[in-house]
Parts: sequence; C-alpha cells; structure tokens
Amino acid sequence: MEPRWRKSPVVYEINTWAWLSDLTRCYDRPITLGTVPDADLDALAAWGFDAVWLMGVWERSAASRRIAIDHPDLQAGFRSALPDFQPEDDVVGSPYAVRRYVVDARLGGPEGLAALRKRLAARNLKLILDFVPNHVAVDHPILRVEPDCMLRGTDQDLVDQPGVYFRGPGEHIFAHGRDPHFPAWADTAQINPFSPPLRNWAATTLHTVAGQCDGVRCDMAMLVTNRIVAQTWGDRAGQLPETDYWEVVIQAVRDQFPHFLFMAEVYWDMEWELLQLGFDYTYDKRLYDRLRSESVRSVLGHLYADLGYQGHMVRFIENHDEPRATQVFGIGRDLAAAVLIGTLPGATLLHEGQLTGAQVRLPVQLGRRQPEPENADLMAFYRLLVHELRAPVYHGGTWQLREPLPAWDLNASHRSLLVFTWRQDDERRLIVVNYAPISSQGRVPLPDFELAGRTWRLYDTLHQTEYERSGDEMISEGLYIDLAPWQAHVFRFS
Repeated sequence: MEPRWRKSPVVYEINTWAWLSDLTRCYDRPITLGTVPDADLDALAAWGFDAVWLMGVWERSAASRRIAIDHPDLQAGFRSALPDFQPEDDVVGSPYAVRRYVVDARLGGPEGLAALRKRLAARNLKLILDFVPNHVAVDHPILRVEPDCMLRGTDQDLVDQPGVYFRGPGEHIFAHGRDPHFPAWADTAQINPFSPPLRNWAATTLHTVAGQCDGVRCDMAMLVTNRIVAQTWGDRAGQLPETDYWEVVIQAVRDQFPHFLFMAEVYWDMEWELLQLGFDYTYDKRLYDRLRSESVRSVLGHLYADLGYQGHMVRFIENHDEPRATQVFGIGRDLAAAVLIGTLPGATLLHEGQLTGAQVRLPVQLGRRQPEPENADLMAFYRLLVHELRAPVYHGGTWQLREPLPAWDLNASHRSLLVFTWRQDDERRLIVVNYAPISSQGRVPLPDFELAGRTWRLYDTLHQTEYERSGDEMISEGLYIDLAPWQAHVFRFS
C-alpha cells in the first residue's frame, strides 16, 4: 500500500521541459528524467517540500505544436519570454493538449519517470502529475479508436461555428475543448463527460497514471461536472447521468490506490462542490484574488470560512497560469502574501522561479527559458519559510484566527494586521502579517495559550530574532505588535 500524504503538504511546481532544458545547458549534455544528477535532486530535497509537481510530462501533440507555432496571438508572448525565440526549436506544444498519457520520449519516457520517482521517494519527496479531464489533443488516438467518447457535432455545426467544431478522423465532426466563458481551444478536442465509454476510458487512464505517481493535479476540473457540461453543451452531451463524472472516476482509482491524492484546479466558487465529489484539495483562487487586488478586510473575511473547508484549499500566489508574484504584488508585499499562504490551513503551492525572484512567466508551449539572475535575499527568505513549514504543528495542530486590539486609543492601524495561531501540545505559533503599505500596531491577547506566571521567549523564525515577554502581560493586555509595511512575525514560543 502506498504511504499516506501528510496533512497540508507543501507542493513545488516544476515546468518539466524547461527544467530539463536548463540542466542540459548547465551540464552541456542531454539530461532526461532518468538522468537528473544527484546533486540537483539533493538540492531540491534540501528545500523541505513534501511533493514535486512535474508539470507537462505527457506526450506532446505534433498538431498542437504546429497550431502554437502558427498562432499569431501567441507569438508576442513567446518573443517576450525568449528574446532569441526560434519557433521550430523552442515550441514543443501545450502540455494541456495531451497526445497520449505516456511520458514523452524526449523527456526520458516511462522508464525515466519511474527511475526519477524512486530517487525522489528516497529523498522523502512525493510526485504529482497532470490529468486533463475536459479535453485531449486533436490528434489523440481516442478520436479514431473510440469516437463515441467525444463530444460530436454535425456538418451544419461546422458551417455555423467553425471555431468550435472541426472535422476529424473518419470524417466525424468533433467539438474543440472549451470553457463556456471563452473561445474554444483550437488544439484540443472536447471529451463527452456524460458518455459511459468515456468514463471507463478516464478511469482506466487514471489507473495507469496513479501507478506512476502519488497524486494528480486535475486541470480545469469543474468543466466536467454534470452542471457545467449541461450548461456548456446542452443536450449535445446526451442525457444527464445520475452520478457526477468525478464521483465515478475518483472512486474507481481509490479502490486500488486509497491514498492517491486528487487536487483540483477550480474556479467560479465551485471549490466546495468539487470537495464533495471526492477531491482532497482545490485551488483557492478567491484568496489569490483578494490578496492581489482587494482590501485586508476582504482577506480577513475569507479566513472566517469553516476549517473543514479551509483545510482542503490549495493556497498560492503564483503558478504557471498566473503572472510572477514579484510583478503582481511587488517587492515586500509578495513576501507578506507568501507568509500567509504558507502558514494558513491547507496545502501550499510554490512555483519554480518564485523562490528565486524570476520576473518572466514562461508560456507553457515553450520548452526553453531565458536564464534569470537569482535574488539571494528572496531565496534566503523562502528557505526560512519552507523550513518553518516543516514543523508538525502546521500539519497536525489546531489553527485559530485572532482579532487584534488597538495598541492605543484612536489608532486604527490594527485593522491591517492578520493574526492567527497554531497549537499542538507544547508547540505554539503566533503569525502576524501587516498586509498594508503603512506601519501598523496592535495588541494580541492570548488568554488560552497557558502562558501565566512565566517569562516566555518568542523566536521569530523568519527574522531569526528573539524577544522575552511576560506571560501574564500577554494574557491581560495582549502581546504588543509594531510592524513595518508588509512585514510579518512568525513567533515560536518557548
């Protein structure tokens, strides 16, 4: 039986193709999944992550690649990310237009992934891979072998909506994959989530995937729910099934792999719905949006959600779909946001380049990226933060949101402080984040922390500074806090 996941894991996303390209350039010889040097895996493990998400290992589509090369709207992004962009060399196709769920031979094939997984496991790192439930590449074999698994159209559909439908193998008319709010993705073909043969195929495919990793991140997972399929495709998808797609598929996998982790990319406030269908974790895009563009009170309101919900969120401030955190949040504010997403209940998702201060978001169709200088100060911060997140209290302790009090009359700056605690046996943590561009003061009463009659050392694990405070004072008046703009304390009590 596969080992269980730790509660609230820290997951590190790697762009697989670009990572191997970097290593190939560094070592001046071809590096694949099976030949990644030990030194690089040791360096990865030294961070202290729970898992690595290798984004984009599956076989890329030649048709998707050609569409990306010829797509005028993508060219600007390609050239912005790679000043010396060479279309035929650098475009490898979208990792979300999967040609087959077989590890791409150019990355090392299934044998290379299997070898790497063993080496990661020896370093206490679990492995997450992608699953794309809503669509496949336009040249996926399923269109030819099992066309009834696909969302079909008519000749008239092809005339009326040429951007939505296309003629595929066997002269069948297929729909392109789509999100109901945006144009169809021209390099994909839409599966039919209502189709029993498709559900069988998906369960079989995920069984195969589950034998190669410890969990999957499911792309746009809400698109295949009964409600959204009916909303997007109407009666073209056929009769509404009694059970939802995810209920069938997840349970089929869990019958054989009971501890396999399912993580959902999900939007439109459908997080709870996906959790009810069997997912372990779902994206917390609402928190990201609040941290990025809403007030601190909006962020605070988000944190009043039930713990049974919050503990299954994936918190992030950057991933391959979002701009770089340093660009969006700015220096200082990005670190305050990072402390929050790391120390809140739920999983933490960190993105390759986020920890070194990368400025350029790489389009997923590219297999190479421009080297960027590493920000040593930012790396030092993240090393301290990730090391702190290894503490068992964040994975088995009790979390509590706290309301700070004014430091003195007529000082309302305490409203900018986000405060919460973790407690497990004798382990205590107090996290205070000043999520504002002004200095903020406040007091944090801790009447339930069993502090009376003793002097306590408060060690700030991020700044590596120590303070002595009276337990009686922290109970009666509250711990006095004075934080500069976008600064945070992560206090360990002893």
